[in-house]
Amino acid sequence: MNKKLLFTALLLFSSSFVFAQENKIIDNIVKEVNENSQLEKLAHELLDVVGPRLVGSPQMKQANDWAVKKYSDWGISAKNEKWGEWRGWERGVSHIDLVSPRLRTLEGTQLAWSPSTNGKPVNAEAIILPAITDSLSFQKWLPSVKGKLVLISLNQISGRPEKNWEEFATKDLFEKYKKEKADAVKAFASGVAKTGLSAKNLALAIENAGAAGIVINNWSQGFGVDKVFGANTTKIPTIDLSVEDYGLVYRLAVNGDKPMLKIETESKELGVVPTFNTIAEIKGKQKPKEYVMLSAHFDSWDGASGATDNGSGTIMMMEAMRILKKFYPNPKRTILVGHWGSEEQGLNGSRAFVEDHPEIVNNLQALFNQDNGTGRVVNIGGQGFAKSKDYITRWLAKVPDTIKNQIKTNFPGTPGAGGSDFASFVAAGALGYSLSSTSWDYGTYTWHTNRDSYDKLVFDEIRSNVILAAILVYMACEDPEKTSNEKATDLPVNERTGKPATWPVQTKSNRKGGL
Repeated sequence: MNKKLLFTALLLFSSSFVFAQENKIIDNIVKEVNENSQLEKLAHELLDVVGPRLVGSPQMKQANDWAVKKYSDWGISAKNEKWGEWRGWERGVSHIDLVSPRLRTLEGTQLAWSPSTNGKPVNAEAIILPAITDSLSFQKWLPSVKGKLVLISLNQISGRPEKNWEEFATKDLFEKYKKEKADAVKAFASGVAKTGLSAKNLALAIENAGAAGIVINNWSQGFGVDKVFGANTTKIPTIDLSVEDYGLVYRLAVNGDKPMLKIETESKELGVVPTFNTIAEIKGKQKPKEYVMLSAHFDSWDGASGATDNGSGTIMMMEAMRILKKFYPNPKRTILVGHWGSEEQGLNGSRAFVEDHPEIVNNLQALFNQDNGTGRVVNIGGQGFAKSKDYITRWLAKVPDTIKNQIKTNFPGTPGAGGSDFASFVAAGALGYSLSSTSWDYGTYTWHTNRDSYDKLVFDEIRSNVILAAILVYMACEDPEKTSNEKATDLPVNERTGKPATWPVQTKSNRKGGL
C-alpha cells in the first residue's frame, strides 16, 4: 500500500473510531438518565430535608455542604468558595390567629429577615391604610397606628385567578371585572404615591410611629399562592396573609368590626455570616485551562422549599455532572459546575465568581445555565455572540430528536442583561447561554411563592434537560475549535426603546448585604 493510500485509510479509521466513541458516550448518557436517574433522591434530600436556601441562613450553608459531600461520593472534586458575607437570619415558626370578632387560624407567614415577636405574642387590632389625599394627611394619620397592626396592601376585588373569570364569566362580565381590577390597582398605587414614600419607607414610617406590626398580601394571582420576599421593618414583624385571609381581616376593619389578631413569629438574628458558591470540577486532560461550565443558582426565597426556583436547575446540573463523571471521566477540556449564592438579591455569587476568576472567564468555551422552572428546555438564544449559531447548532445535532426538535433557537440573539446567572458571564464577554424552559405556570404558581415545593417538579421534563445539558457539555468539550466571543454587530432592536440592543455593563457583586 502506498503512503497516500495508507494515510487515507488511517484517516478513515480514525474518523470511524471517533464517531463510534462519540455515539457510545451519548448512548450511555441517554441510557443512564432513563434507567438509573438519581433526580428524585437528590430532590428529596435537597428540598425535603435541607429545605429552602435563603442567603445567610444556616440552611444555605447546609445545602453547600450537602452538595460538596454528594460530589465527593461520586468521585468529583468540589469545594465551597467564599464570595462574601450577608446578614445571618434563621426562620422560625409563624402562628397567626384572628381572635375577635371570631376565632380563626389564619394562613400566613413572616417575611424573610422579619424581626421576631421575641417569644411574646402580639395581640393587637388590625387597621387599614386609609385613602391618602397628600403627604400632610398621611402624617396627620400616622400617630393613630401606635399599638396597631397595619394592613398596607391592596385588597383584591376577587381571589379568583383571571383565567378563572375568563373561562366562566360572560364576555361583558369579564370585561367589567378587568376594568374594576385595573381601576382598583391604579387608585391604590396613587394613594400610596401621595404619602410621598416608597414601599420600603412607608413600612419604616409606620414602624417608627409605634405600630405593633405590618400585614401585607403579595398575591401571585393564582389559587392559594403568594410571593414571599423580605421584610422592610427592623423592629416589628412583617407578615404576609393569604389573599383570602387578608380580605377577611380587611373587610372586618373597613366595616368597623375591630378585628383583633394574635401573632407569634419566631426567628433568629445570626450576625454577619460568610456566604459561598459551591464549585465542582472534572479536570480536562488535553486542554485543562479551557473550561465548559454548568450553572444554576443554589439559593432561594424561603416561603416554600425553592423547588422550581431553582432546585430543579440545581439537581439537573448535579445529575449531569454525575453522569459525565461516570461515562466521560477524562474530558478534553475542564468541566466545572457553579452553584451560585444570592442570585435572588442580584446575581451576587456569580458576579463575584466572574470578578475573582478571570482565568476561567477568559478561557470559557461555553456555560449552560438553567433557572426558570421544571419544564423541558424549549429556547436557546445566541446571547448576542456572532458565532453562537455555528457552535450551538453543531452541538445540538447530537441531541436526540425528541428533545432537540422542541427547542427553538435564536441567533445571534440579544445579550442577557439580568434575570439569571448566565448574564454575569455575558456582561464580561463570555459565552453564557440560558437553557430556557416551558412554563408550567411558573410565574404564577411557583416562582418565589409559598407553593414552590417538591410536588411541583416534573421529573420526566428534568430528565430530558439532563440529557440535553450533558450532551452539550460533552460536545463543547470535544469540539476541536475554541469558541469565539466576538460580539454581533447587528443586535436585534429592543422592542421597548425601538433602538438596537446594547451590550450589558458588567455590574459589581454586593459582597456584604442585608445589613
